[in-house]
Amino acid sequence: MESDLTFIGLFLQASFVVQLIMLLLLSVSIASWTFIFQRTKALNAADKEMRQFEDKFWSGADLNRLYQELSARSDVKGMANIFCAGFKEFVRLRKGSTPVNGIVDGTYRAMRVSMSRQVEELESRLPFLATAGSISPYIGLFGTVWGIMNAFIALGEVQQATLAMVAPGIAEALIATAIGLFAAIPAVIAYNRFSHKVEKLENSYGNFMEEFSAILQRQASTAQPQ
Repeated sequence: MESDLTFIGLFLQASFVVQLIMLLLLSVSIASWTFIFQRTKALNAADKEMRQFEDKFWSGADLNRLYQELSARSDVKGMANIFCAGFKEFVRLRKGSTPVNGIVDGTYRAMRVSMSRQVEELESRLPFLATAGSISPYIGLFGTVWGIMNAFIALGEVQQATLAMVAPGIAEALIATAIGLFAAIPAVIAYNRFSHKVEKLENSYGNFMEEFSAILQRQASTAQPQ
């Protein structure tokens, strides 16, 4: 009986365990690519929003007017969200006659909480990509070992072994490793790339917090009597 050495043919001829592993790895690959496209879009949007906000903030816009403009929107994210959180806390503490140091510390804490939430949102799905990149080759390797083991068990049951008898079993087993690598490599590349982007955005958010805190400290010192 001739063996079909195409991908579909080898998949259909594989044992149930190897078929299950192949389907699992294909599902992981599809999910990885879905998250890769989602994260690419989200991180590019976050970078664009950050640059637009920085241009507006450093153009000398009135902070009260900028805060009111952003507060009226329901889709404020990233650096703009950090600004809103900090400025809102600054106004609240200043109305309560809080000392300058207390105003600055409270404002910074509010911005820190906001930044943590923004970074957490940016890192969404990255753990899945890291996990997929780490374990997919091992799952594929397990499928390969299982398939080769079955191929040699079947080979031991015949009197005369030929290459034509061994090749299909080994080929179908090796496909599991190939699919594992196909799922892992893009996930690892994407994870490293996205992690670097998130780190850059987080650094930019941190720098803005420091600069904005200095501006608010000067305003608070000017407003309060010495």
